[in-house]
Amino acid sequence: MINIVDNFLDDLTYISTYNKLLDNDFEEVVVGDKSFWVQFSNPEFDQAIIDRVSSIEGVERRSVLSFFRVATDELDTDWRIHADSIINGERPTRALVLNISPSKMSGLHGTAFWSHRDLGDSLHDGVSFEDFDGMLLNDSNDLSKWDLQSVVGYKINRAVCYPCNYFHSKYPNVGWEDGRMVYVMFYK
Repeated sequence: MINIVDNFLDDLTYISTYNKLLDNDFEEVVVGDKSFWVQFSNPEFDQAIIDRVSSIEGVERRSVLSFFRVATDELDTDWRIHADSIINGERPTRALVLNISPSKMSGLHGTAFWSHRDLGDSLHDGVSFEDFDGMLLNDSNDLSKWDLQSVVGYKINRAVCYPCNYFHSKYPNVGWEDGRMVYVMFYK
């Protein structure tokens, strides 16, 4: 199930979080042959997020990994359609994307969910690490292998929570000049 929660953070927390992101630089992190630009979150912020998610979903949750991420019109411009079924050697059950920065883009944009023409709309539990890596390398930027299913529109302070095995990406594949800043959490 996909949960969409608007006004996820209270106003004061949202404003201070956004200002903190503006006051600090995003650092390049290389994972395999891909680069991401991130700022790491602090444990207190992460705990507040996981407490809110646990309350919304009605079950105690635990974070596997979380960070802030930016995509601009020049940084992180691949489609990179993927599932987050394996994070740091663990299989989280769900993911959260929290939109932070005001949008400078017109038209449809946000978090997209896709169906792979051979595998369907999600990555199944039995997939090996090798098959998962191969799919990411070979298919993640080849739009001929995917059908767009839906896009959850971008809105500041909107959280989108979904099963980690759902195929997804940012939509479209680029952000705006100032940057599409989001908070990402993978959790169990």
